[in-house]
Parts: sequence; structure tokens; C-alpha cells
Amino acid sequence: MNTHRRTFIKQTCKVAGGLAIAGAFPSCMYLEEKQELKISLAQWSLHKAFFSNKISALDFPGIAKTQFGFEAVEYVNQFFKDKAKDNQFLKDLKQRCSDHGVKSILIMIDGEGDLADGDSTQRNQAIENHYKWVEAAKYLECQAIRVNLHGGATADEWKKASQESLSKLTEFASKHGINILAENHGGFSSNAQMLSGVVKETHKKNCGTLADFNNFCVRREKGDLWASPCVDWYDRYKGMEELLPYAKGISVKSMDFDAEGNETSIDYYKMLQLVKKSGYSGYMGIEYEGERLSEEDGIRATKKLVEKALAALK
Repeated sequence: MNTHRRTFIKQTCKVAGGLAIAGAFPSCMYLEEKQELKISLAQWSLHKAFFSNKISALDFPGIAKTQFGFEAVEYVNQFFKDKAKDNQFLKDLKQRCSDHGVKSILIMIDGEGDLADGDSTQRNQAIENHYKWVEAAKYLECQAIRVNLHGGATADEWKKASQESLSKLTEFASKHGINILAENHGGFSSNAQMLSGVVKETHKKNCGTLADFNNFCVRREKGDLWASPCVDWYDRYKGMEELLPYAKGISVKSMDFDAEGNETSIDYYKMLQLVKKSGYSGYMGIEYEGERLSEEDGIRATKKLVEKALAALK
């Protein structure tokens, strides 16, 4: 549900309530009764196993269901980078999902060029590189692809390039019934006010955010995206509040846990309260990225905490 629909529902409910005929407006019960928060497993949670070839992309749906109890999955194209147009692979992956009763939610796209590149030639090539993943997502019956808005030497350059890329991508994706989700994923994109502004100004119904609990590092020590220590953090709770009105996906990131099972750097109860308050309804992808626990234990710990926190909010 987008921010405009949420506002409409609230306004309608107020009118209906004043007229004492709320029963005539089923939507008035949506935020109270129809909001449904479900969890999926992000493929990145098992990135070490994938990169070491211990498991393959085709194994993922079965592992998600049989080992962890998930009924929905989120893919990362890095683990089948050359398969976007491989009809047999996509058919096999779709069949694996069907066999295990697993729903495909989205594909996270990396390594296809910088969508906020200041060079229009490079940027347009990056846009075209994403088209095949839109088509693959459609075939797998996903709802969306997640994109990175990397690039841009200045904030203004980043905004302009990002809006142009999102406009072109959403126009193409709309023909396939696919959403384009921009994630707070390093650099200018981790400034939630800027990212939400760019998505809003796109004015496309199939454009939204994938709000990540943890990716709010705006600037690192050496100017890279990932390797060096972060020296400029955007407030994660303020950031989530700004991204959630446009969210069509959520990444429930986790790094480590204390003895009580709480995430050591993220207040899940506060985060999920923000999610609930926003009216967001849909899947939230669990993405364990820590080092202390094994990937398997990290996934289970994250799932347990999410379920505990959601139960506390009821």
C-alpha cells in the first residue's frame, strides 16, 4: 500500500466513523485488521555457503523451507549472475519453488552498473543491464527487483541521475507488472531523506523503497562503499520513518545477538513498531550478515527475534 492509499484510508475511516457507518467501508478496517507482516529469507544470509559452492542457487528454495521453515524467498543475482536469460535454469528454479511451496518475492540486483552515474552513456547502459532481470523476475512470479542507486559525484548529480534511471526502469518494469525498489545501500542512497525524495519525485506507482534496518552509512573513511569504517551514520530510526511511507519491501538486517537474543545494535521492537505504525503490509526479508554465529544459527536467531517482537506488538 503506498502512502497516498494509506492517507485515503485514514481519511475515509474518519468520515465513516463520524457518520457511524464504518461497516459500509471495509477498507476502514485495513490498518487494524488487514495489515499482515510476513517474513521471507534473503539469499544473502547464506552468501558464504553460496560463494564457497557448498550450495547452489537451485538449492535455495528447498533449504529455506526444510531447514528454516520459510515459505518465501528473496534472491540475489550474484549467485546466478549468468542465468538471467537461461530459460532452463529459470524453469528449474521456479519448479523447485513449486515443489516446496515457496513463493519468490524479489531479486536483488548487483554488479550491473551505476544507476546514478554522472555519465549518461554509462548510466543508460546500466539501465539496460537491469531489463533482463525485470523479465526474469516476471517469469519467477516475483513482485519486484531491488536496485542500487550508486554513483554521482555530488548530491545534486546523484538526485538527477537517480530520478532519470528510476523513471526509465519503472516505465519498462510496469509493462511486466514488476516494482522497482531502491534500497538504502551506501553513499548518498543511505541518506533516507534524499532517497525517499528521489522515489517520491519519480511519481510512478511501481517505484518504491526497500528499507534496510542497517544500511545507513552515508560516508566511509576511505570513500569506498563497504570496506573501510563508517564515519557518518544516518540515524536509522529517523531513516526508517522516512523510507517506510514508500516501502514495498523491508530488509530485516542482523549482525549479532546478546545473551537474551536481542540484536546488539538494532532495537527490533522499535523498528517493527515503526513498520506497524506506517501501515506497511507484506514481506520482510531476513538477512543475517554477522560473523560470530554461523549463517544457519544467525538465520534462526533473527527469525526467532522477529517472531518474538511481532508477537509483542499484537
